Amino acid sequence: MLPLQDILILDFTQFLSGPIATLRLADLGARVIKVERRDKGDLSRTLYKSNIHLNGASSIFHALNRNKESIAIDLKDENDLAKIKKLISQVDVVVQNFRPAVFEKLGLGYDEIKRLNPSVVYAEVSGYGLIENWKKKPGQDLLVQAISGIAWLTGNKEDGPIPMGLAVADIFAGAHLTQGILAGLYSKIIHKTGCKIEVSLLESILDLQFEMLTTYFNDGGQDTIRTETNNAHAYLGAPYGIYESKDGHIAIAMASIPVLGDLLSCEPLLAFQTADSWFKERDKIKGVLSQHLKTETSKHWLSLLEPADIWCAEVLDIEQLTQKEAFQTLEMLQKVKMSDGFTYETTRCPITFDGTILTHQKGSPKMGEHTIAIEEEFGL
Repeated sequence: MLPLQDILILDFTQFLSGPIATLRLADLGARVIKVERRDKGDLSRTLYKSNIHLNGASSIFHALNRNKESIAIDLKDENDLAKIKKLISQVDVVVQNFRPAVFEKLGLGYDEIKRLNPSVVYAEVSGYGLIENWKKKPGQDLLVQAISGIAWLTGNKEDGPIPMGLAVADIFAGAHLTQGILAGLYSKIIHKTGCKIEVSLLESILDLQFEMLTTYFNDGGQDTIRTETNNAHAYLGAPYGIYESKDGHIAIAMASIPVLGDLLSCEPLLAFQTADSWFKERDKIKGVLSQHLKTETSKHWLSLLEPADIWCAEVLDIEQLTQKEAFQTLEMLQKVKMSDGFTYETTRCPITFDGTILTHQKGSPKMGEHTIAIEEEFGL
C-alpha cells in the first residue's frame, strides 16, 4: 500500500513546477486528476525539448504527467465551472499555477474553494510570491534565474552570467510545493482543518542559494568571486573543481593541497601548506593543478587518488553513465504505457518506500481522456 493511497488531487497546473509536484504525489499513491483547457490542454504538450515528438505531445509533457488522469473543460463556461466546483467539494487537494489573480477572476480563488471544501489543502505556485509590483512579470525559469543572482555562481571569473543547464527554479519550486502539500495533508488529517500553501520560483531559487546568502550576509557583503579557471563553487577553496586529463576530465572536491602534491608527484603544490592559502591562493593552485593533470589519463589519476580516500570522480556524459553497471543497479528507468498502447521510457520516482522502488506502468493521458468517466463517477 502506498502512503498517499485514497488521497484525491485536482491539478490545474501546467508547464513544469506544478506538474512536478503532482507527479511526485502520484508516485506516492495519490490519485491526480489533471484539469486541462478543452481547446489547447496543458501548454507543455507543445513545449518541445530537442524537437522530440512522442505520440502527439512533447517529451516534457510525457515525463511530467505520467500516472495522471485528464479532464478537458472550459472554465469560462458556466456549466463546466459548476462541474469543477462540484468536483472541488469532493477532493483533498487543489493545486494551481495560474498567473496571480487569474484563478480568482475565474471564480476559483482560495476563499471560494475554502467555502466549497473547508478542509481542502489549497496549493499554488507563482513566479515571485508576495512581490506586488512583480506579479505581472512572467514567472519563467530563465528569467527567475537571471533575477536571483544564481547566474554569477557558474562558470569562471571572466565569464559573463551563466544560467544553470536545467530549469532549477521550476524543479525546486515543485519540490517545495510537494513538501508544503504533504505538511498540509498532515494538518488536514490530524487537525481536521484545511490550509493554503504558497510557493514561488524566486523564493525556491533563493533557498537553493542558502550557503551563498548566509555567507554574503555574514562576511560584510563581499562580492561573489569565481575562480579564474576550473570553478565549481565560488565560495570554496582549491582544489574544488573539474579538471581536464589526457583523455577526459576528473572532478576533485575537498582535499589537502600538500597531500595532493605528494600523491600526484606535483612538487609546486607542496608550497601551499596552510588551509588558509588554499582559498586565498586558489587561482594559483588551480592553474598548477590543471596543467599537471593534463599529462596523464583520468584512470591513472584516479588510481592514485581513490585509494588515498581523496574525494574525486571521473566526469561522465549521459552515454557513459548509462553504460555503467552502477546505473543499471539503480533501475532509474521505467517503461510506461498510454491507453492507446504507446510506450515510452522515462525516469521513475527516486524514493524507495519500505524497501520497494516505486514504479508505475501508467503513462501520460490523452487530453480529456477521462472526462466522461470522471463526470459519471463524481456526479458532475
